[in-house]
Amino acid sequence: MLVYTLFMTTVSQKSDKLPINVDHAILDAVSNAQYFNPHAVLGEHVNMESDNPEVTIRVLRPMAKSVVIITQDGEYPTRHEFNGIFTVVVPALQTSMRYSVPDYRIRTEYADGTIHVEDDPYRYLPTIGDIDIYLFGEGRHERLWEILGAHVRSYDDPMGSASGTAGQQVTGVSFAVWAPNAHAVRVVGNFNSWDGRSYAMRELGSSGIWELFIPGLQAGETYKYQILNANYEWVMKADPMERGHEIPPATASVVSDSRHTWHDADWMSARAQRDPHTGPISIYEVHAGSWKEGLNFRELADQLVPYVSQLGFTHVEFMPLTQHPFTGSWGYQVTGYYAPDSRQGSADDLKYLIDKLHNAGIGVIMDWVPAHFPKDGFALGRFDGTPLYEDPDPLRGEHPDWGTYIFNFGRNEVRNFLVANALYWLSQFHIDALRVDAVSSMLYLDYSRDPGQWRPNIYGGRENLEAISFLQEVTATAYRVNPGIMMIAEESTAWQGVTSPTNIGGLGFGLKWNMGWMHDTLEYLHESPINRKYHHNEITFSMVYAYSEHYVLPISHDEVVHGKGSLIGKMPGDDWQRFATVRALFAYQWAHPGKNLTFMGNELAQFGEWNYEYSIDWDSLNWSDHRGVQTLVADLNKVYRHEPALWSQDFDPAGFQWLTSDDSDHNVLSFMRLGSQDECIVVVVNFAGTAWQNYQVPLPQGGRWTEILTTDDAKYGGSGIHNGSFDADNVPFHSRQWSARLTVPALGAVFLKPES
Repeated sequence: MLVYTLFMTTVSQKSDKLPINVDHAILDAVSNAQYFNPHAVLGEHVNMESDNPEVTIRVLRPMAKSVVIITQDGEYPTRHEFNGIFTVVVPALQTSMRYSVPDYRIRTEYADGTIHVEDDPYRYLPTIGDIDIYLFGEGRHERLWEILGAHVRSYDDPMGSASGTAGQQVTGVSFAVWAPNAHAVRVVGNFNSWDGRSYAMRELGSSGIWELFIPGLQAGETYKYQILNANYEWVMKADPMERGHEIPPATASVVSDSRHTWHDADWMSARAQRDPHTGPISIYEVHAGSWKEGLNFRELADQLVPYVSQLGFTHVEFMPLTQHPFTGSWGYQVTGYYAPDSRQGSADDLKYLIDKLHNAGIGVIMDWVPAHFPKDGFALGRFDGTPLYEDPDPLRGEHPDWGTYIFNFGRNEVRNFLVANALYWLSQFHIDALRVDAVSSMLYLDYSRDPGQWRPNIYGGRENLEAISFLQEVTATAYRVNPGIMMIAEESTAWQGVTSPTNIGGLGFGLKWNMGWMHDTLEYLHESPINRKYHHNEITFSMVYAYSEHYVLPISHDEVVHGKGSLIGKMPGDDWQRFATVRALFAYQWAHPGKNLTFMGNELAQFGEWNYEYSIDWDSLNWSDHRGVQTLVADLNKVYRHEPALWSQDFDPAGFQWLTSDDSDHNVLSFMRLGSQDECIVVVVNFAGTAWQNYQVPLPQGGRWTEILTTDDAKYGGSGIHNGSFDADNVPFHSRQWSARLTVPALGAVFLKPES
C-alpha cells in the first residue's frame, strides 16, 4: 500500500490566511486520487491554534478554470495549490462558546464556460461506525447489507441542496466496500463520466473497508469501484454488496433504494409461530426465466400465483434469483449475491412477486449458492488483486468441474458476507426457505478431485472443517434470527447429521434432498414392467434409511435436462403406459414419507426435456392425457393437504408401516401412512403393466373403507377402474387380521381410507 506521512503545521499568526500545510508528496497522491485517506487533506479542517480559528478548505477539481467556496456568510475564491487542488481559508463558526466548520458548496467554472455548483463529499463523516467495523472483522455483523454497498442517505443541512436552498436535506449515496489489499479505491459511474479522480474513497483504519458519501446522487445510478489493486493495476469491479445490477451483458452495479410496502403481515406473523417442517410441504420448482418465456417478476406474480394456487402446491421453489452473468448457468454462478436478477426486474419487483405468493398462502423457497462463484473479471474473483473471497490455496480455491472459485470459508469477513446474505434474503425479501446448493462439494476436500489434487485437513482427513463450521453457523443463525423459516440441503452423499442440530455436531439443516430415493425410483421405473421384479429392492430400499434424515423427495430440474429426457420420456412402453407410469409415480411420491418436490413441466407430462431458453410446453394441454396428469397433481395436493396421515409423521417411524413389501412377482407395494392423531391412509401401488383383479391387500382394521383416489380415474386419462367403498374381510393376511380383495389398476395407485 502507498503510505504517506501527513505533516500539517500551522503558520504564524500574522499569516492567518494561509492554509494548513500539507506535505507535497501527499498533495501529489491526493491529486491523482491514489491516497488512502483523502479526507485528511480534502474537505474542511479547522486550525484551532489561531486566536480566531479558521477553516482550511481544499477541493480537487482537475482542469477547472476557477473554484469558489460558497458559505452562508459569503463567497470565497480559492487559489490553485497543486495539480487540480484548490485551497481557501474561511472563518470558523462560533456557536455556544465553541467553534465549528461552516457548511459550504463548491462553484466550479471550466474553460468552456460551464459552471457546476456541487456539495463536497469530503466534508462528511464516515457512514460506518466503530461497532460495525468491529463486528465485520469478527465475522458477526448480521445486517452487513446496511453498512456495505451503496445506500441512499439524507442529512439535515442548513444550506440544503447544492443550489443553496435553505431548510432542506442533503440527499446522496454512501459507498462502502471491503478491499483490504487495495492501495486506492475510487467510485466511478455515469455521474463522473467513469473518471474516478474526483471520488477517491478513504480506508477506515485497518478494517480494509473503503468509504465515501457522494451528495447529490440518487437511486438508479450505475457505478463500479476503480481499484488500484495489490499488483498496482487499476481494475474496475462491480460492488460485491450491490443490491441492483445492469441487465447483462452490462456489468455495472446500480444504486437501489427499496420503496416496496409489504402486505403479508399475517403470513409473516404466522410464519414466526409455526414449525413448517412438521406440516404439509409440496413444492413446485420453477426457473423464473422459462416458466413462461419473457415474463418479468410482476408478470410472474399475475400468472404463476393463480396457477400454483390452482394446483394446490404449498411452496414455490425458485432456482437462484440472484444476479448472474451467464444465463446458461441457470443462476448457479452468482456474481451479485445481494441483487435480484435484473433480467426480470428490480428488488421491489421481486418483493411484489413474493408478496403475492404469500397472500395466496404459498411459501417461497430460493436456491442459494454459497459453495462457489464464477471467475468473471468484473466480479468477486481476485477482487483487490489477491484471493480475497476465494480460498488462496490452489488445491482448495478452485472447483475442477465448474471452473469456478471456492469461497474461503475460514476467513471471518467472507463467512460474514455469506451468513449475512442468507439473512438478507430471509428477512428483507421474506423468503421462507433457502435450499443450499451443492453442499456435498463443500463438505469434502477431495470432492471431484483425483489423488494428489487435494490437501487433507489438519487432522489428515478429507472433511472441509471450515466449510462444515460455516454451514453450522449459517443454519443456526438463520433459524435464530428468522423463526419459522427452513434451511434445506442439496446433499447427495451419506454424510451423517445433515439435519441434526448443531449442538450435537450436526449441520443444522431442517430438510435434506433425498437423492438416493430419486435415483433408485427413476432407475426402477426406467425398466420395462416385465423386468421390474428383478429390481424390486430398488423401489423398497428407501425405507431402510427413510428416517436417517429429514427428507425432501425431489424430481428436480437436474433430472429433466442435458439429455436425460423429460419425466415421461424416461418411462418405457407405449404412450398410455408412459402416462400411467407418470401418474403412478406422482401418487407414490406424494404417499412416501418425506416432503415432495417436482419441477415445472413435470405436472404437464411434457415430452420434451427442459430447455432454459424456452417456456415449458403449455401447448401440451391441448391434449387430454397431459391435462389428466395436471388434474391428478392438483387432486393429489388436495388429498395430501387434507390428510395429516400423509405428512404429520414424515420423520417418525411411527408414521409408516409396510403391508406388503415383497410382492415382486406382481410389482406391487402396499403400505399405510399414519398420522399423529391416529389418522390412517392405505396406499397400494401397482408398477406392473397388468391390472390385478381380486388382489388381496392386508388392512390394519375392519369396517368400511373408501377409495379416495385412484390414478386410473378416467378424468386423469386412466381406464376407469374403481373400487368405491367396501367392507374389510375378517381374513388374516400378511400378519394383519383384516384384508380386502381389490382390483388394482395397471401402472396405477389407489389411496384407501377407513370411515373411522
